Amino acid sequence: MDCRKDARAASSGDILIARLMMRGAAGVVTDGGLRDSMRIGELDLPAYHSRPSSPTNLTLHEAIELIVPIGCGDAPVFPGDIMVGDDDSVIVIPAEIAQEAAEEAVEMTAYEDFVIERVKAGATIVGLYPCTKDEHQEAFANWRQANGR
Repeated sequence: MDCRKDARAASSGDILIARLMMRGAAGVVTDGGLRDSMRIGELDLPAYHSRPSSPTNLTLHEAIELIVPIGCGDAPVFPGDIMVGDDDSVIVIPAEIAQEAAEEAVEMTAYEDFVIERVKAGATIVGLYPCTKDEHQEAFANWRQANGR
């Protein structure tokens, strides 16, 4: 939801978000605020917002169009784009590069899992992260094979 990064009024609340969930939404992202944040957090639907916002005020936010290009948090979002969120942030992946980005993310996640394991075992990060030494590339390949990754 494009709220022009304005959280003075909620872009929606728990009732609307619950309705979206029941209609099959995979998640909710707004660059504004959400009302009823605690209850939204209890729903089985990821929801991301800039901050909780209690007041509703239709003079600030009003749904005008659906399934059109928007700006959300300074990022362009086009219909079909992929939104990925975790505890830290939300990113937009353009649909045309989603497969390539997913493949790179799998590789990077595997390498970071390897790195954290090594660091917890006492290894230095010099040459390990980022990987600039062949010995680490070889150790990573062996780790992947041993761990089925």
